[in-house]
Amino acid sequence: MMGDSEIWTEKFRPKKFEEIVGQDDIIKRVQSLTNSLNIPHLLFAGPAGVGKSTLALVVVKELFGEVWRENYLELNASDERGIDVVRQKVKDFARTKAISKIPFKVIFLDEADALTNEAQNALRRTMENYTSNCRFILSCNYSSRIIDPIQSRCAVFRFRLLEKKDIEKVVKKIAQIEKLEIDVKAVESLFELSEGDCRRAINLLQTTASISNRITSELVDIIVPSAKPSDIKVILEYALAGDFINSKEKLLDVMLKESISGTDIIKAIQKEVWNLDIEPELKVKLTEKTGEIEFRLTEGSDEFIQLEALLASFVMAGRS
Repeated sequence: MMGDSEIWTEKFRPKKFEEIVGQDDIIKRVQSLTNSLNIPHLLFAGPAGVGKSTLALVVVKELFGEVWRENYLELNASDERGIDVVRQKVKDFARTKAISKIPFKVIFLDEADALTNEAQNALRRTMENYTSNCRFILSCNYSSRIIDPIQSRCAVFRFRLLEKKDIEKVVKKIAQIEKLEIDVKAVESLFELSEGDCRRAINLLQTTASISNRITSELVDIIVPSAKPSDIKVILEYALAGDFINSKEKLLDVMLKESISGTDIIKAIQKEVWNLDIEPELKVKLTEKTGEIEFRLTEGSDEFIQLEALLASFVMAGRS
């Protein structure tokens, strides 16, 4: 069942190639293949929320028109990732003829990098044996997790995170349709918080719009608490000046008052390091230390202790 926060994502999903923002080179090439009414197996690789699933759906609708549902099978490989799924659902669908003038069906495997190696090897044989009846579109975040025999059978397209102008275009279109007033700074906040993920930007906009039709950067910040660069800068400047106590207290204040996780603090520190007025060599060393602490956090270490250790490293670096 679709969650409330996904309603706008589905509502404003592009229906045609021209409506998809960003990835211009990829769109042109895939559109050219689709217009020829004969596509190869496709592999879409890239981060979440940049249009991989949307492009797959647009390709299918352009190929089959009104009868696209009868000739299309979509599976989320992260939920159904075993060899039995490939042997049963995929194989059964692939071996039957298409019900249209197009001589093949399309199977879309979302998050294909979650398939087990056994399932991928079974999929390889299915792709090989039923090419005349079926084309596969695979989507993944990490193409390195897809075995080479599958990659060699596909035309690989690598998606990038969306740029600010792309997110801005989508946000303004939705604001116009939904009759929202949105500030320029609010658009910037949505882009920064989404980090190029269009789906996340739309969900943030929908959540904010449920409170007020006038979207401001302050309202967006209330919905998604984040570490303000100015606060992070104060923390780091205290540490580099050798004032560990004030640096630690400011860190605790930010984490508790704003309810910000250690991982989010680490990301904010990593960005702010490069804005500090210190030597480039020192920035490199501090970035390396930040990465080490981030790894420890992902392994389950105590957030505050690890962040204190990071601040201690900044204090020592400031003295050297």
